[in-house]
Amino acid sequence: MKTAALHNLGCKVNAYETEAMQQLLEASGYRIVDFSQKADIYIINTCSVTNVADKKSRQMLHRAKKQNPDSIVVAAGCYAQSAEETLKKDASVDIIIGNNKKKELPQILEEYFAARQQKKEDPRPRVHVIDISKARDYEELHIEKIAGHTRAFLKVQDGCNQFCTYCIIPYTRGRIRSRRQEEAVEEVAGLTRKGYKEIVLTGIHLSSYGKDFTDREQGESQVELIDLIRQIHRIDGVKRIRLGSLEPRIVTREFARALAELPKICPHFHLSLQSGCQATLKRMNRHYTPEEYLEGCRNLRRVFENPAITTDVITGFPGETEEEFEETKKFLEKAAFYEMHIFKYSRREGTRADKMPDQVPEELKARRSDILLSLERQMSKAYRQSFLGKECCILLEESVTIDGKGYYIGHTPEYVRMAVPMEKIEVFLPGKAGKNPGFSGAGGLMAEGIAVRMLTDEILLLQEKLRN
Repeated sequence: MKTAALHNLGCKVNAYETEAMQQLLEASGYRIVDFSQKADIYIINTCSVTNVADKKSRQMLHRAKKQNPDSIVVAAGCYAQSAEETLKKDASVDIIIGNNKKKELPQILEEYFAARQQKKEDPRPRVHVIDISKARDYEELHIEKIAGHTRAFLKVQDGCNQFCTYCIIPYTRGRIRSRRQEEAVEEVAGLTRKGYKEIVLTGIHLSSYGKDFTDREQGESQVELIDLIRQIHRIDGVKRIRLGSLEPRIVTREFARALAELPKICPHFHLSLQSGCQATLKRMNRHYTPEEYLEGCRNLRRVFENPAITTDVITGFPGETEEEFEETKKFLEKAAFYEMHIFKYSRREGTRADKMPDQVPEELKARRSDILLSLERQMSKAYRQSFLGKECCILLEESVTIDGKGYYIGHTPEYVRMAVPMEKIEVFLPGKAGKNPGFSGAGGLMAEGIAVRMLTDEILLLQEKLRN
């Protein structure tokens, strides 16, 4: 039995695909081992969102070959898609698999070993990369479990048509492609039978789900993201539905009201922003204004009580002046986010922004990033403080020791991380005191109908420690 080790780099979509490839290998008779161990085959699902991601992808490929020089090293995913010619010259790489070809991994390996057995080896890597810009079919990968997690990620969409000036993703992932509703619903039903209670919908550009069905079928598409959400909501075993990153323009009053009508929806929404300055957004080729973005936040806050709204912000985009940065900072204060992911702009070869004038010096990017990170900490603490004294249901996920004391850890629907002292677990989960509530298995335990009451500043202090 050949051994295989997988390593994932990048986003939640990549993580889902890595899990799916692992399960394909297991079904084909491979024994999966940890990436740090010696293996016959190493599969690295690469990322190419930034130059740093490219570098990390190369490092992992080289590390794999160093761990076992006789191993077969597979470069898969976005960096494999964008850097095919570079990888062809890399002595550490034996097989290159681009996007929309990952489901063929077992077959590709079988063909590779057959050629080796027949002594038809070629010193050059075997390449399995298509012109992703012409791909129109969604790659039907699926999973039956998520190793080491209590919530299950469900990939339902791939590709992006936005072409933001800083982003390489449309060139590595291709145009938008959506998963058929019946496929997604079937997978969720299977996951709930395994004990998973929370489903997280993910995609490269989740908001565009269903828009490509018009191209595949005659007539206008009748399928949208909200339709898929409703279908999943009907599945009995699903207790929570969490949404991945959303395009701000999708959050109309109608969309927000439709979500609020579904009690399983987690009031936790990630709306990608990047900048609070209209001039900067225009250079980024983002298709909304700061006011339109803010209206999306208002729409959610009109129908959900204290929803968690999170975002991404890029500092130091080409041409960003001090005035533009201050405009963004004021906007962020006005929007009052729960969490912000702050990124210093990274030049990406192959994008329009890479060739823009007025590139911002690194030291200025760092200063602006530090300012926004400080603001983020303040806003996040203020949001988490709003939960003091309230009752929430949490999905228990793991046990930890903090300052010598044992806790069970879980998240509220708003994705606020909470800690329950182990000695109090009997209060919330009768009969479970002193027992492991099944954290290693699928699903963990949902404190259904039994609320965790947060009364003291001790919980807030624990939140800070957990977050850090």
